[in-house]
Amino acid sequence: MLTDSGILELVREDRRDEVIAALLPQYRRKIFGLAYSYLRNRDAAEDVTQEVFIKVWRALPQYDGRASMSTWIYTITRNASLSALRSRRPHASLSDAKVMAEVDIAKEESQAETAADAAALLRMVDQLPAKQRQVVMLFYMQEQSHEEVSAMLAMPIGTVKTLLHRARARPGASI
Repeated sequence: MLTDSGILELVREDRRDEVIAALLPQYRRKIFGLAYSYLRNRDAAEDVTQEVFIKVWRALPQYDGRASMSTWIYTITRNASLSALRSRRPHASLSDAKVMAEVDIAKEESQAETAADAAALLRMVDQLPAKQRQVVMLFYMQEQSHEEVSAMLAMPIGTVKTLLHRARARPGASI
């Protein structure tokens, strides 16, 4: 695992391919988890994950080490996820019969593949406010630490803990 100073040295030597090769196994799952917490779609999160690594590779010469590598990558991921959300919005309307049919099919497939308890838990998580849902998804479902969630969402650790507490304290919560 490369340190931030090791990464800076490789970047100065124009060895970006080696940096990406080291970062890919270290960050792939975390980037995917963060993107998924925003997009709620596996394919879209996978696309964003690939896009993030391309953006990181291109931007490595500008990386100056003022922020940690993880913070820098999570910021790129968050921005790419938000861009993907913005570009996706106008294309789908729930009033569109075709979209509704796809939603219904996806619901049936999901319910057929998922145990009743898991489906109920996901429905409860979906009812949470967006920030609480993101924190719960990353902390519990992606098994990230408080610190990792904090870095991924660019919020203080105390805020992460408060959002988790509020999510658990909601009526009917079994998280």
